[in-house]
Amino acid sequence: MSLNLYNINGKTKNTYDAIVIGSGISGGWAAKELCEQGLNTLVLERGRNVVHLKDYPTATNNPWDFKHRGALPLKVKEENPIVDRCYAFDESAAHFFVKDKEHPYIQQKPFDWIRGYQVGGKSLMWGRETQRWSKLDFEGPARDNFAVDWPIRYDDIAPWYSHVEKFAGISGNRDGLETLPDGEFLPPWELNLVEKAIQKRIMDNYKDRHVVVGRCAHLTKPKEIHLEQGRGQCQARNLCQRGCPFGGYFSSNSSTLPSAAKTGNLTMLPDSVVHSIIYDDKKGKATGVKVIDAHTKQVTEYFAKIIFVNAAALNTNLILLNSTSTRFPNGLGNDNGLLGKYIAFQNYRGSLSAKMEGYEDSYYYGRRPVTVIMPNFRNVYKQETDFLRGYLVFITATRAGWGHPTEGQQIGAAYKDAISEPGEWDIYMSMQGETIPKETNHVYLSKDQKDEWGMPLLTISVDYDENDERLLKDFLQQGAEMLDKAGCKNIIQKDTKQAPGLDIHEVGGVRMGKDPKTSLLNKWNQLHACPNVFVTDGACMTSTSTQNPSLTFMALTARAANYAVSELKKGNL
Repeated sequence: MSLNLYNINGKTKNTYDAIVIGSGISGGWAAKELCEQGLNTLVLERGRNVVHLKDYPTATNNPWDFKHRGALPLKVKEENPIVDRCYAFDESAAHFFVKDKEHPYIQQKPFDWIRGYQVGGKSLMWGRETQRWSKLDFEGPARDNFAVDWPIRYDDIAPWYSHVEKFAGISGNRDGLETLPDGEFLPPWELNLVEKAIQKRIMDNYKDRHVVVGRCAHLTKPKEIHLEQGRGQCQARNLCQRGCPFGGYFSSNSSTLPSAAKTGNLTMLPDSVVHSIIYDDKKGKATGVKVIDAHTKQVTEYFAKIIFVNAAALNTNLILLNSTSTRFPNGLGNDNGLLGKYIAFQNYRGSLSAKMEGYEDSYYYGRRPVTVIMPNFRNVYKQETDFLRGYLVFITATRAGWGHPTEGQQIGAAYKDAISEPGEWDIYMSMQGETIPKETNHVYLSKDQKDEWGMPLLTISVDYDENDERLLKDFLQQGAEMLDKAGCKNIIQKDTKQAPGLDIHEVGGVRMGKDPKTSLLNKWNQLHACPNVFVTDGACMTSTSTQNPSLTFMALTARAANYAVSELKKGNL
């Protein structure tokens, strides 16, 4: 039966000023900005509805409230080998993660695709690290001759970084580093005694390496703009992946979506699987979105003047590839054949562990929700190594053994005494490496396999290369050297050999650029060939830096949404 038979009178019933596909970090920001600018906005979310506070079933559970004390039953782990590799997939948060069997995809090469299909998307259980990119990140591809040149620079996005930081609430210290620009910060979290010792020893030994507390989307001291959102101070519970009943960290559910709803301009439709974007050959523009009800499979079309695609990087690629028409037989805007290509991610494979002696009489309290970081120090101003780009370093120091004695019988009075006293200090260091976007790292639609909604399965062909291996080797060598100079003992290097994807920082496929022949989007995140369609999630990224990407998604989205409203009011869209 023709899909269009379901849509008699559709245009009169289902027309909006704007449609946003996806309700995660970037989709929530698109909704907020568009609604606050007066646009009647429809947000389409393929997953279930999740209401702030109401739908966080485990948020205040005690450890003994969980049937398996937080662990997942073996059967669940066996049925979900991909998502089970994610650190946050446990008994307290499994309900926020996509299960492997429910939403299959094809791995031409191993790729751990971690997803969250619900209102709020992965903003409910993200890592909340929020660093600005530096001017060096936006200049990188042109300087080092990879990917294509970004069509924007740091100065173009800096005011929008400030815009989203003020509203979301970002804690951090003003460190004055060119590699890690300062922002609009709430008070920072504090390093513990051993981290301060490591900080001093590394910075004394290396003048180009700066150890600082991380920046994160937590309300250490809420301002009026946060209290007006109904949010409160972070309680340092570090149970964030359960959903925060205090609104202490930023999520779409606690912040942007309620703000959009307050305007009266928001319509939210969960359980709405977007099939494709509708392109009108005669009008020469996109006119709407074809949607499949997640449960009934009924097809409905919704119409709007502008469309924001924020389905998360790989799903955004899937939707655009599936949006075919006479004008675009290979996917919406895909005149150059590059849609789905030049995927990048961040390399997390390397880590080191060590011990620190001499601080056995020192303690710390609380559960700080952010780590200590060292911005990239490799190839910062020019090419200096046998690999391109560099890596950010994470560092933490914790008391070992507290509640987890590793020796002796784990039962009886001796064990009870042992778990009441802390032991020595454990040091952990890990990497976040920049990968180079390559045409061979790509995604495409299966020609013969479909999901239960009739959508082609996404095929993922993404892998490491020699540059990634050299970068990893350098981190392990430099990390061991730094820990040794910091006074650490028993230093152990580790390569997890994990597949790409587990970083959950995949980007690209619909990259921004100056030239329509080599990119899909312009400097305002508009499709070159279909300007009333905007892509502002990870799919739009031309490259990935060593910094975390989410804050940049937010800033790009707010910038593009305000531009879209301006152009719409001028009659240009």
